[in-house]
Amino acid sequence: QQEESVGGSAMAAAAAEQQQFYLLLGNLLSPDNVVRKQAEETYENIPGQSKITFLLQAIRNTTAAEEARQMAAVLLRRLLSSAFDEVYPALPSDVQTAIKSELLMIIQMETQSSMRKKVCDIAAELARNLIDEDGNNQWPEGLKFLFDSVSSQNVGLREAALHIFWNFPGIFGNQQQHYLDVIKRMLVQCMQDQEHPSIRTLSARATAAFILANEHNVALFKHFADLLPGFLQAVNDSCYQNDDSVLKSLVEIADTVPKYLRPHLEATLQLSLKLCGDTSLNNMQRQLALEVIVTLSETAAAMLRKHTNIVAQTIPQMLAMMVDLEEDEDWANADELEDDDFDSNAVAGESALDRMACGLGGKLVLPMIKEHIMQMLQNPDWKYRHAGLMALSAIGEGCHQQMEGILNEIVNFVLLFLQDPHPRVRYAACNAVGQMATDFAPGFQKKFHEKVIAALLQTMEDQGNQRVQAHAAAALINFTEDCTKLVLEQVVTSIASVADTAEEKFVPYYDLFMPSLKHIVENAVQKELRLLRGKTIECISLIGLAVGKEKFMQDASDVMQLLLKTQTDFNDMEDDDPQISYMISAWARMCKILGKEFQQYLPVVMGPLMKTASIKPEVALLDTQDMENMSDDDGWEFVNLGDQQSFGIKTAGLEEKSTACQMLVCYAKELKEGFVEYTEQVVKLMVPLLKFYFHDDILQPLNTKLAAAESMPLLLECARVRGPEYLTQMWHFMCDALIKAIGTEPDSDVLSEIMHSFAKCIEVMGDGCLNNEHFEELGGILKAKLEEHFKNQELRQVKRQDEDYDEQVEESLQDEDDNDVYILTKVSDILHSIFSSYKEKVLPWFEQLLPLIVNLICPHRPWPDRQWGLCIFDDVIEHCSPASFKYAEYFLRPMLQYVCDNSPEVRQAAAYGLGVMAQYGGDNYRPFCTEALPLLVRVIQSADSKTKENVNATENCISAVGKIMKFKPDCVNVEEVLPHWLSWLPLHEDKEEAVQTFNYLCDLIESNHPIVLGPNNTNLPKIFSIIAEGEMHEAIKHEDPCAKRLANVVRQVQTSGGLWTECIAQLSPEQQAAIQELLNSA
Repeated sequence: QQEESVGGSAMAAAAAEQQQFYLLLGNLLSPDNVVRKQAEETYENIPGQSKITFLLQAIRNTTAAEEARQMAAVLLRRLLSSAFDEVYPALPSDVQTAIKSELLMIIQMETQSSMRKKVCDIAAELARNLIDEDGNNQWPEGLKFLFDSVSSQNVGLREAALHIFWNFPGIFGNQQQHYLDVIKRMLVQCMQDQEHPSIRTLSARATAAFILANEHNVALFKHFADLLPGFLQAVNDSCYQNDDSVLKSLVEIADTVPKYLRPHLEATLQLSLKLCGDTSLNNMQRQLALEVIVTLSETAAAMLRKHTNIVAQTIPQMLAMMVDLEEDEDWANADELEDDDFDSNAVAGESALDRMACGLGGKLVLPMIKEHIMQMLQNPDWKYRHAGLMALSAIGEGCHQQMEGILNEIVNFVLLFLQDPHPRVRYAACNAVGQMATDFAPGFQKKFHEKVIAALLQTMEDQGNQRVQAHAAAALINFTEDCTKLVLEQVVTSIASVADTAEEKFVPYYDLFMPSLKHIVENAVQKELRLLRGKTIECISLIGLAVGKEKFMQDASDVMQLLLKTQTDFNDMEDDDPQISYMISAWARMCKILGKEFQQYLPVVMGPLMKTASIKPEVALLDTQDMENMSDDDGWEFVNLGDQQSFGIKTAGLEEKSTACQMLVCYAKELKEGFVEYTEQVVKLMVPLLKFYFHDDILQPLNTKLAAAESMPLLLECARVRGPEYLTQMWHFMCDALIKAIGTEPDSDVLSEIMHSFAKCIEVMGDGCLNNEHFEELGGILKAKLEEHFKNQELRQVKRQDEDYDEQVEESLQDEDDNDVYILTKVSDILHSIFSSYKEKVLPWFEQLLPLIVNLICPHRPWPDRQWGLCIFDDVIEHCSPASFKYAEYFLRPMLQYVCDNSPEVRQAAAYGLGVMAQYGGDNYRPFCTEALPLLVRVIQSADSKTKENVNATENCISAVGKIMKFKPDCVNVEEVLPHWLSWLPLHEDKEEAVQTFNYLCDLIESNHPIVLGPNNTNLPKIFSIIAEGEMHEAIKHEDPCAKRLANVVRQVQTSGGLWTECIAQLSPEQQAAIQELLNSA
């Protein structure tokens, strides 16, 4: 009795273990990485013998889940293939015997075909390992099973036998010769099975596997040659059953044992040709069929050259494939690589042609293909012309000798296609030129450089088609391995434009070009080479900017010395020396690359730069008679004033002036206090440029004015080191001019830049920088801008009622509207800078604008008006509280209402306002904080609150809830709200609000808030994941004090071992890395 119950409990335990194992198999298939990794570790740790027992049990159990059984079969095969010697020999011999008979048993019982195949794979793997050093098969029952099964009435068993033989054709070991006729008979018999296509396919694959396994046994090829017709028949039949496995076997034979095909080569080629040309088959099959012929041209060229008729028929097939192109709207500007569909017919055809020309040689291929290509190039359909040019590129290497003689006519012909009306044909022409430049160098460059370069440069101007431009540039680079002066000028320009476009992708080519470019600058000193030298200087600086400081530093000091040498000769240069403008731009780029290290060169650079920036246009008042004596080409432009009078402006040098002004901005921006020596002269140059003149657009290009505006706050920043007195003097010199310019500038781009600069200047200068006259003038101007804003909106509404109103009109009205809104944002910028500098002192001045701002937030106004109106009131609350409450009647109701507005921009501005109301508003605002809370929560909890367009508004709402709890805790039930608020963290889109929320989170943790930490600190893992997510989204900069606080929170937990382990264990690997990153850097 006792004994029996022990046995029973052992069985129960084994059953439970097996049950655990099924769960494990399920987890190994889990899509969840963590679960799967865990399962893999557990599986690895099971001892080998137990693994086999468990796996076999699972495979045998037909009631288990299908996926689990298949997984078990795969794992058992892997175990035998990777760890046979560790696992199998150590098993007791009765277990070994049991495994062998068990496998054969399962194969016979299994009804499900894919499962049976997997078990056959295990049997084959076992057989492979049971052939000993001398070739003895240690599993005779396995062989017997093969012989019995292959002639069985059961199709499943016949399939199984063929599958095992296909998987391990060496299964007969040293008995192979003895059984050769039996093997052959078995395969022939199966190949002739008319009832079961699967048997024919499998026996054909098994035949191929057997031939490949005996690749050095020539006698065997002869013996098995009469299986080829049946094999080819199977290739054909299986293709039309959408199975390309036998065709793949044929490709392998062509690659490894082409000699086996010799007795039936004609039939093999004919079949391949037929399949390749059959458009009812899929692309993959057609390409595989072509691959048979192409592979033979590489592995058995001599054999194939005897079948010229086949080669002649294959060429049009490849060309037809190359014509198989898709129309693609976005091709011209798409990214290079993604677009070339590597498994497309066109790419396959081109590569096949290239390989075949190399394999069989030009003597055979060129005469066959020449006529075809000529016809394709004359076809009205772009796809044929494209294919013809690509074919020409493809055969260059293989037909090198034969094409050399007729290169001149080929080049002339190809260059015509750089002008082809279709961009993809132009692209193919660039491709052909680049390829020929490589295949026929250097003779090609010597003979054809003039016409080729001119044609490619023209193609590089192809503005609407980036791909064509890039390809022309690439062709040019291929071309330029050895060239002359004119050629060099053009080459240098093209390299520069490539570097400029490619940016960091240019790094690999840097060392290829830089030494030669430096060589040109050093040695091209004759007068006729000035332009070349200027362009080369430009090119070097563009490359430096493209590849970045790290890569460029190895040459930086050499380049600077070369530039300085040129610069010292600057005074001897004639005014029209083309190098001057190139030099000026190059210096500014060098400044961008070198940063602060550039300061030492300023004394040399600034002289010529100021000279160029100070060019004044010549102006003359002429009557019509004088005008006729002066022509446009002297650089004069004329404006007719009526009354026989004209106003003439000589525009020479104005572009250079504009460039020079932009360079000064660049120096001020990059060098900051390092530029202080020059601030005074630059301010004196720039301020007058802000004035608006009659015919301003001709007198000074737009960029000059933009540069002048942008320079103002930058120059103040530079001058700060000289102390407040110097700074104030400089500001007085600017301030009036800026305010006047805001009132008079008609161009909206320039105007917005001036307004933006003015706001920045006020932020630099702070409280007290504007006197009463300034305020009065500015108040009038801003009022006028806002009134104009409303008036323009009304005018647009009127235009929409016009009878000629249509889509085009609407587009231009939309543009006007965008411009108006942009100016409105700049009004908001200026008010922001005044409120943040002057605080509530400025409110009485603001009252003149109040009615207009209130008008902006009326419900019927478009959303940008409401957004910016709210932003202005947000500033009033943030910077002028508690006094702001005086105006609460105008903005509080709308602000509460707009938290739930349809427009996310409006919601964001409203939510931000409610947040600063809690933070800075006085006690008067308390009841409104209570009222705001449920509205904010409603927005946060709505279904789509985290979508891309809504997330910023939502994050402002979350931040506002945090501010209400932090600054007005008695207005809400903090205990109730906190758990919700924690579940919404972290913020990662709005970086400023993210810092606020993280700071509050730190307050709560540092004060050991029980709700935040949870009972027994159970919330800490959640807090860790919030911090980790914040770090992963770079929500907080490491230099921010908040980052240090977060790191300290983590460090404190780190000291209490168990808690730390628990927190870290619940994070993903990415989150763990983020926590580590925070600890290392904050």
